[in-house]
Amino acid sequence: MIKSFLISLQFLTAFPIKMNLPMDKTHIEKSIKTFPLLGLFQGILFSLLLYVLTEWTSLSLLAVAFAVWLFTILLTGGIHLDGWMDASDAYFSYQDREKRLEIMQDPRTGAFGVMAVIILLSSRFLFIYEITSFGNSLTLLLIGLIPFLSKSVMGTMLLTIPAAKKDGLASFFQKAGNSSTLKVYPFYLAALYVCILFIDNQFILPSLVLTLIAIGCYLFIRKISVTSFGGITGDVLGASVEGTENILWMTLWLLHYFAMG
Repeated sequence: MIKSFLISLQFLTAFPIKMNLPMDKTHIEKSIKTFPLLGLFQGILFSLLLYVLTEWTSLSLLAVAFAVWLFTILLTGGIHLDGWMDASDAYFSYQDREKRLEIMQDPRTGAFGVMAVIILLSSRFLFIYEITSFGNSLTLLLIGLIPFLSKSVMGTMLLTIPAAKKDGLASFFQKAGNSSTLKVYPFYLAALYVCILFIDNQFILPSLVLTLIAIGCYLFIRKISVTSFGGITGDVLGASVEGTENILWMTLWLLHYFAMG
């Protein structure tokens, strides 16, 4: 399981894993099982960075927010942002499925991809900055949930939506897994809710809201993926992670205004 987690870390983050890891079907399937755990690991790092910078440094809230925002980009090496740009270029081209898949394979970035990433990153910075200004222990816990839920959405998409093409990273991972691979995801979520309940039951409602929003993101992205691309690709999965995380950051931002004071 540790090797499988390292495979996820190697493929989906910028951590320099300088090991020859086994890439057989068994380890790849277990790697898919660790996607939410990888997300939780990322979320803990985000929360830890926010806590350290706010409590142990004299940096302004603007500087703290910028550091956390930048870290969310650097931690993945921009791999999901690349998918977001490519998928945006393809989706907003309003071409047929085959042409959209060709556009996603084009290494050049078009105007729609540039505009989409500017909107994504600028809005995320706004959400992080204002969330930082509301900062409390509840905020730190909920930030940890964001990448956990987005990686859960990605893993669910991978094994419940057909691949749009027979080659590529998405198809490679998809061939190793099956529907039973996802059975562990609800157990992860249940374990988190139990931990949250023991910490403070006031955390349950906003956590539930974030979970329901993540489910809504999955259903929406599933429809877009099938109708616009004929299924998933690596770029579509990357875009789903970025899109879901941004919606969850926005949800947490709104919760601070209307539910969490």
